[in-house]
Amino acid sequence: MTITTGRADAAPAASAVRDHRAPARPRSETPAALMRVYQLLLTAVVLGTWEILGRAGLIDTFFFSLPSAIGVAVWDWIISGFIFPHLWITLQEALYAFIIGTGLGLVLGFLLARVRFLERLFEPFVQMFNALPRVVLAPIFLLWFGLGIESKVAFGVTLVFFIVFFNVLQGVKSVDKVLLDNARMLGATERHLIQHVVLPSALTWIFSSLHISVGFAIVGAVVGEYLGAAAGVGYVIAQAQGVFDTEGVFAGMFILMIVVLFVDLGVNRLERYLLRWRPVPGA
Repeated sequence: MTITTGRADAAPAASAVRDHRAPARPRSETPAALMRVYQLLLTAVVLGTWEILGRAGLIDTFFFSLPSAIGVAVWDWIISGFIFPHLWITLQEALYAFIIGTGLGLVLGFLLARVRFLERLFEPFVQMFNALPRVVLAPIFLLWFGLGIESKVAFGVTLVFFIVFFNVLQGVKSVDKVLLDNARMLGATERHLIQHVVLPSALTWIFSSLHISVGFAIVGAVVGEYLGAAAGVGYVIAQAQGVFDTEGVFAGMFILMIVVLFVDLGVNRLERYLLRWRPVPGA
């Protein structure tokens, strides 16, 4: 009788443990399509409020042009084809800066994270160069490389490199050491560790840096064009500012924001594809 009672008492206890360990039900999230609708509504409210306040005279349209006037300027640039050669040059500069800066950040970040001696050796120099104001470097690059694409690429690289470098460095260093030791016990070589353990574990950090780096690559190209260039979206914005063309300044900014949005969507798709092995939060 005692044995039967013990088993009966143990069953609810075991059930309680199982219930305690069972994952909580995922909270209901807003569907992606509905969230897009909310975002569009928020955009419409902000732009509509801006338009109404401007037409009512509560906002000085000399400094803050009306959204309708900005839209007309963007449409005129697109229909006439005026903006496309400038946009192509800016995208080229940003692409080169992104590729070079990301490549250098990945290689050096992995190298310094895996070799403790190199990390300690270069740490003060990396910190010093990272502390330099990037805007101060732009005139120096203009003197070194001229007004061509090279100076904009060099300036963009300085923005992209440190973002990727520090994220890769921290991502690789944060890999679970127990996981690394277990892989070594199973006979994994350094190449196998990097390919199957370190790189997958650090991918989240890497893509976090890429989301930011895409925008900064375009910022570097535009700032370089703004300071000195003969073409590009930054050059167009600088020319519009020079003649107090508020619509032109905001139109250039709007085009850049749309371009960054589409590029970031591409990075998101690539991230979801490469990290498809990662469990979905709340699932």
